Amino acid sequence: MRNLIIILFIGLPVTAGIIWLQLFLSKKASKWLGLIMPLIIFAFSLLIVVGNIMYTGSPWETALLIVTTLLLSNIPTAILLAIYFACREQRKKRAQVEKMNIQDLG
Repeated sequence: MRNLIIILFIGLPVTAGIIWLQLFLSKKASKWLGLIMPLIIFAFSLLIVVGNIMYTGSPWETALLIVTTLLLSNIPTAILLAIYFACREQRKKRAQVEKMNIQDLG
């Protein structure tokens, strides 16, 4: 019960803040700003993988552990990149509409 309260009052606002920051940065004119959060999360996922590397006895089991940890820890990276590409696509469409409006006026 205590863990649920901690998740609700700390985890959800932090997650919402990260998503809001990603949306804010992705909508900026510079395309590099929107890649900051995914790169940070990716770096943390690599730290998680390096921290969890342990030899399990079999090279296949160790490789499976590394791949599984890498895939699971990069789910937030994939979500942030999806937000980034959706915002950039929306920005491109808006720019094309503005260009067409300018051409119609001229």
